[in-house]
Amino acid sequence: MDIQAITLSQYNSRIRNAIAVAPDLQGQWVLAETSDVSVRRGHCYLELVEKHPDTGAPVARLGAVIWANIFAQLAARFQAVTGSAFGTGMKVMVRVNATFHEQYGLKLVIIDINPEFTLGDMERQRREIIDRLAREGLIERNRQLPWPDVPQRIAVISAAGAAGYGDFINQLAINPYGLKYYTCLFQALMQGVNTVPSMLAALQRIEEVIDLFDCVVIIRGGGSTTDLNSFDNYELARRIAEFKIPVIVGIGHERDITVLDYVAAMRVKTPTAAAEWLIGRGTDALTRLADLQSAVVSTARDMVSRAREQLAYYSSFIPTSARRIVDTSRLRLDHLASTIPQAVSNRLTQERTRLTHQVESIGTAVANQMERQRLRLSALTDKVTLLSPQNTLSRGYALVRRGDTTVTDAAQLNAGDKITVCLRDGQKDAQVS
Repeated sequence: MDIQAITLSQYNSRIRNAIAVAPDLQGQWVLAETSDVSVRRGHCYLELVEKHPDTGAPVARLGAVIWANIFAQLAARFQAVTGSAFGTGMKVMVRVNATFHEQYGLKLVIIDINPEFTLGDMERQRREIIDRLAREGLIERNRQLPWPDVPQRIAVISAAGAAGYGDFINQLAINPYGLKYYTCLFQALMQGVNTVPSMLAALQRIEEVIDLFDCVVIIRGGGSTTDLNSFDNYELARRIAEFKIPVIVGIGHERDITVLDYVAAMRVKTPTAAAEWLIGRGTDALTRLADLQSAVVSTARDMVSRAREQLAYYSSFIPTSARRIVDTSRLRLDHLASTIPQAVSNRLTQERTRLTHQVESIGTAVANQMERQRLRLSALTDKVTLLSPQNTLSRGYALVRRGDTTVTDAAQLNAGDKITVCLRDGQKDAQVS
C-alpha cells in the first residue's frame, strides 16, 4: 500500500491553524472554577475546572495562563471589585483565546475577567449556607444558651502571634475594674486553606475539657475578603451553632460579616470589642452587686428598727404576761393535784378488772389446749397400736430375719441361708432350700 503520512509536528500545526481561525474559540466568555493558581515572573498559570453540580467531581479541565502584560491590571481590578485576591477555588467568568502549541498542547489565554460574577457567586454561596442553617434551626441554637453572670473562664481560638489576640488579652488584663479573667489559647490557623480543619480541631480540644470554661471566643484581626472566606463555611458554622457553651465571634472589622456571625451567641466587630463585651458583663455584675449591697444594708436597717420596736413592746408586755401565765399554771396545778387521787383509783380499778378477765381467759385457753392435746395423743396412740409389728403378726403375717437383718425381698436370700421366722406367739429357725 502507498500510505501518505505526515509528522506529528505537522499534524499539530494543522490543529494550531484550525484553532487559530475558528471564530467561536477566540474571545469566548467561559464559566469555570480556578485551580492551582500560581504566579511566576509576572505570569499567572492556572487550571480552569468545571465540576458536576451534584457530586462536585470534575467534568472538564484545561490549563490556562494570564500573561504578565495584562495580569497586573486584571488582578488589581478583581481585587478592587471583590475585595479578594485572584486565587484558587474561585468561580470566575473569564474571556479566553484558545491556543495550541505543537510541543505544549492546548492552552487557554485569559484576556479578561468579569469580577462582578465572582462577587455574586461568593455572596450566593454565603446566602445558601445561611439559608441552610436557618432551615435546620441552627441560627438561634447557640444564642439560646444561658450565660454565666460573669464569664471569666475563656477558651480562645486564635493564632498565637496575631495582633488581634494580643489586643484581646491586653484589654482584659488592663480593665480598670480589677476583674480577673482566665484565658486559655487553643491555637488555630486563621487564614488559608487549612483554616476550617484547624478551627474544627481546636473546637474538639475545647469540648474535651468543656467543663473548665464559661464561653469560647474566636478572634482574628481584619483582612481582605479572601482572608475571611474560610469563615463562610457550613461545617464550621454548624459546629459553632451546636457547641455546648456560648461562642463569641470577633473577626475582622466592623464592615466584615461572616457566616459565623449569624450562628454565634454573640457577634462583636473586633477582638478588642470582644474583650470590652466581657468586661461589660463583669461591670454589670458589679453594678448589680452594689445594688444588692445597698438593698441588704437598707433591709438590715429596717429589720433592726422593727426589732427594736418589738423589743420595746415585749419589754412592757412580758412581766404582765408572765404573771398571767404563772397564775394560770398555778390554778391548773391545783386542779391536777385534786384530780390525781381519783384518777389513780379509777385506773387501778380498770386494771384490776382487766387482769381478772385475762386470768379467766388464760385458764379457759389452757384447758382448751390440754383437751386438744389429749385428743391428739389418743389418736396417735391408736395409730401406733394399729401399725405396731405385733399387731401385724396377730393378723397372720410373719417376719423373716437373717441374722440382724430383716428380709424384705426374696432376692436377698440364697439356698442354704439360715433364717428366723417370727410369728404371733413365737419364732422358728429355718433354712432356705
